[in-house]
Amino acid sequence: MYNNKNILLHEFINLHVKVINSFDTCQSGIEGTVVDETKNLLIVETKTGIRRIVKSVSVFEFTAGKKSFIVNGKDINHRPYERIEKCIGMHAD
Repeated sequence: MYNNKNILLHEFINLHVKVINSFDTCQSGIEGTVVDETKNLLIVETKTGIRRIVKSVSVFEFTAGKKSFIVNGKDINHRPYERIEKCIGMHAD
């Protein structure tokens, strides 16, 4: 179950995402479904094709079901398995 405390522990692939802010103004407003994730990028399938979004300079809104979560790209700028390992330590209590 997703919530504000554990969203970083979950896989982002197949979640809906919207870039709500980015230093790269061409990437602001992009939305679609996450199809892959690398250390530095979210790969998003949009209505117009595949887009690569730089994590470290963006703020994302992920939607899971009816809930939305705001995530700073700096917090997820790791390989997916590294992000999950680091977040488990932060949320161990």
